[in-house]
Formats: sequence, C-alpha cells, structure tokens
Amino acid sequence: MFVADLLRHLTVECEVSFLTASSYGSATSSSGVVRLVSDVDVPLAGSDILVVEDIVESGLTLQYLMRELAAREPASLEACSLLLKPSRGCAREEPRYFGFRIPDRFVVGYGLDYAQRYRNLPYIAELNPAAPSPTSRALLQSP
Repeated sequence: MFVADLLRHLTVECEVSFLTASSYGSATSSSGVVRLVSDVDVPLAGSDILVVEDIVESGLTLQYLMRELAAREPASLEACSLLLKPSRGCAREEPRYFGFRIPDRFVVGYGLDYAQRYRNLPYIAELNPAAPSPTSRALLQSP
C-alpha cells in the first residue's frame, strides 16, 4: 500500500520491481536472520535505485538489502521507509527518507501483517499481544 501511494506522488519516470526479504516468519520479533524470498527481475547496474521498505526496526533487513543491491553496481542507491522504530536499532542502517517514527510496538495494517493477516486494514494499529488481534486504537490513519 505504501509503495502504491508513494508512486502516485512521484513526478519522475520510474520502473518498479519487487523483491521480498524476511526475518520474521509468523513471529512478532525478528529472528535476526534475513532471508531473500524473491529477487528483482531486472538488471540494476547503472540505475538509480530507491529501496522502499514498510518498516525499519533493527535495520538488519535494510543493511542486508543495501549490501546485496550495492554489489550490483547501481548509479545510486537510497532507502525509504514508511515507519522507523528508532528504539529497536541494532544494525542501524537507517533509511535516508522515512514517514513516521513509532514506539516499540508490533504494528499491523496498511500492508503490514502478522502471520499474513491484517494487511488489509486501512490504518496502522498496534497488535494486541494477548489475542493477537489489532487493538481498536489506530496509531496512524491512512490519508
């Protein structure tokens, strides 16, 4: 959802390709091991690349992606994330651009999931760790 909204506001010509990396599985905390699930299907050498993340917590996934993509010799490489949890920093690869800093809570909605659920919520909400289900209190409303 974030990348779709971001694309609607870009004024430069661009091409979109997707890759998937994960360090969560169906847990609410990172395993610490980043796994590349699917890779981009276009050559990146000589291109200006913007990595778009939904959330940066420990920075491990972003650090991994930036290292992997830099090896493909793009003309430039930057990162952008909708959410940033500064209290979780450990690898501290921070995106150049980000939308919101949020507290150290597990959030769902607006494309973010827990065990492949709750991506469709039109807002970002804290996951209730006891249930687990989204709390009734939205942290961020989509525009």
